[in-house]
Amino acid sequence: MLSYAHWSEQLLPELSSETAYKGAQQVLRWAYDTYGERVAYSCSFGVEGIVLIDLIHQVKKDATIIFLDTNFHFKETYELVDRVEARYPELKIIRQKPDLTPEEQAAKYGEKLWTRRPDLCCQLRKVDPLRKRLKNYDAWISGLRHEQSPMRRNVQFINKDEKFSSVKICPLIHWTWQDVWDYVRDHDLPYNPLHDRNYPSIGCAYCTAPVKPGEDQRAGRWSAFDKTECGLHLKNSVRES
Repeated sequence: MLSYAHWSEQLLPELSSETAYKGAQQVLRWAYDTYGERVAYSCSFGVEGIVLIDLIHQVKKDATIIFLDTNFHFKETYELVDRVEARYPELKIIRQKPDLTPEEQAAKYGEKLWTRRPDLCCQLRKVDPLRKRLKNYDAWISGLRHEQSPMRRNVQFINKDEKFSSVKICPLIHWTWQDVWDYVRDHDLPYNPLHDRNYPSIGCAYCTAPVKPGEDQRAGRWSAFDKTECGLHLKNSVRES
């Protein structure tokens, strides 16, 4: 079986973007046939996440979904998670919280860490919690798309993930923003209403702003910093010192 420890190009499956939903369905079937209960989807509940949840549910109705509950999400995001749980009751949605409560983080690192060291805040509230959870799995699924940013254009369907010493599976890499929304509307899926208010990419409430016409989809994330990624998809971690 393909794993991080036993990674071999020869073990990679032959997957094609010419199959159903630009390869997404084929990739997901391979993932659950290969890893079964040992694969989980880490979902931020953005619109791509809603599409992937629906596709995953067609393949494995009781799949595991990991929601990194930073304690700092918009109320609309928490409400959406509740709606998804009601729509897909068989899914195992895990609300993974950080080790530190917001109050404990403030006491240790100072108030409003995200305004001073956003990378560290993301490390504590997203990266470390996901690493802790992924120890229980051999692979994980992500909603990355080539179109989202230059950093994501080289992502493949199946990737050796150095960050979490895992296998990262990305079924939507060939989907466009239009593909995502067409699927949502065709299947009448719930989604975060912030998307209708110029929030194409939604993270924590303190670090997410609406984008202006013509701006990059991720321009509203950490707009006060030279930062576009929370760290889940970067190789290096942040030191706490």
